[in-house]
Amino acid sequence: MVRVDLGGGGMRSVGTVLFLVVLATVVATSARRWRIPAPSLLVVVGLVVALIPGTPEIRVSPEAIGLIVLPPLLYASAEELSWRELRLVWKPVSVLAVGLVLASAAAVGLVASLLTPLTWQMALVLGAVLASTDPVAVTALGRRLALPPRVQVLVQAESLFNDATSLVLFRVAIVVAAASAGVSWQAAGTEFALLAGGGILIGGAVAGVVALMRRRTEDPVLETVIALVTPYAAYVLAEAVHASGVTSVVVAGVVLGGRADRFTNARTRIQLHAVNGTVVFLLESVVFSLIGLTLPGQVAALTAADGLWPLYALAVAATLVTVRLLWVLPLSAVVQRNAGVRPSWRVPAVLTWAGTRGVVPLAAALSIPVAEGDGSLLGQRPLVLVLTTSVVVVTLVGQGFTLADVVRRSGIALEPDHTEREEASARCALAAAGIRRLDEVSDLEAVPDVVADRLRRSLQARLEHARDRLEEADLAESADQVYRLLRRDLIRVEAVELQRLYDEHHISDTTRRCLQRSLDLEEARLDLAR
Repeated sequence: MVRVDLGGGGMRSVGTVLFLVVLATVVATSARRWRIPAPSLLVVVGLVVALIPGTPEIRVSPEAIGLIVLPPLLYASAEELSWRELRLVWKPVSVLAVGLVLASAAAVGLVASLLTPLTWQMALVLGAVLASTDPVAVTALGRRLALPPRVQVLVQAESLFNDATSLVLFRVAIVVAAASAGVSWQAAGTEFALLAGGGILIGGAVAGVVALMRRRTEDPVLETVIALVTPYAAYVLAEAVHASGVTSVVVAGVVLGGRADRFTNARTRIQLHAVNGTVVFLLESVVFSLIGLTLPGQVAALTAADGLWPLYALAVAATLVTVRLLWVLPLSAVVQRNAGVRPSWRVPAVLTWAGTRGVVPLAAALSIPVAEGDGSLLGQRPLVLVLTTSVVVVTLVGQGFTLADVVRRSGIALEPDHTEREEASARCALAAAGIRRLDEVSDLEAVPDVVADRLRRSLQARLEHARDRLEEADLAESADQVYRLLRRDLIRVEAVELQRLYDEHHISDTTRRCLQRSLDLEEARLDLAR
């Protein structure tokens, strides 16, 4: 079997990367069209492709994931966090990011040492690798769910901030497994403080410098370059001083994401949104397909004694879900009681099922040293790598494909009508504020009447449109369905009339395209409202 190392060079590696980009893009696009979670489908397709005879074995170096892929994906996830909501959930996030990580690592280590051929030292390594949820997977799966803002932030923030805990555990476990040295828990606590504290400081410093640069820059191209380089700068600088690069990237993303509108204009924000969306789409698509593509090659490296690895992986995945449920249930009950809300199973069920593993655990497993401290091979490394990748596949496929159903059955998802009403109310408030300001300026006679009338008509039209949307939101479901069907029929009639005007040379092609786009956008909004 031909082996391709994506961490190395050569034309074969370049060709493989191009193939991955094309494959991942096609699959991810299909997933969006079919309204199924793209990460889950990408993993399945990658696994199927890897099992086809003649497919080259793909090996991924930890640097390819840790340095190239992780920073921009983590940064994009952090930018989506709401700083306002984050301040409201920081206590439960802290409990999950530290306590749940420790409990998960201990439980997985115990189960693995009892059921698998792993020594207790390597079982601890496995527990540390899989202890934390994955921010890339959680964010990618969560984008298509209409979760309440606080629940969404809680799930994302936990996955973003539990890296320091799991990283310290991982380093301690590697020391024990590779060198058989004693561990000072005081030293481990100090390292945790350095990892987390150093990452926070460097991430904040990078965010401050970048904010200053972007305030003084008005060139959209230059701002785009700065935005693309920022996560890499935060990651590399933190890792250079042995702090947590992931924490540094997350802090920089949270700080800059909440302040982006203060030092960028509309044109720059539109361009940044398009560029960042493209980069995130490509990287997520490639990295999730790689998870499935690399598993068969990892399995081939196992010995005959590891033949029951599928059962081991299922046992570890079940342990992670069970421990998470037992940890989240009482925590959620306490939080709900403090908020004056009757405890319910709904939120804990969603929080438990949203705890998927993904790219970060895979990168950690790949970074396990091949040799022990005395130079001998670390023989059980292949089994740890296979179990890690298998658990990632199980959680992304099993939980990923069913997470939407769990959210829907829990009843906590925001209804489309709720979002529609909130947006329409906000549009009313914005238009009303603009009209009030226009009245103030007009009273000063500082604006010509023709200009003021034009602006007032525009704002009044926006206000009336927003009020119409509010009234539509109040319609019964059956009446709303009738409205959509009738409006869609009217759009078809308008489209026919538009084509007639163009065919009879009453309007130009530019006008036809502009009006057709308006009709397309309105029809698309009707489809989204279903």
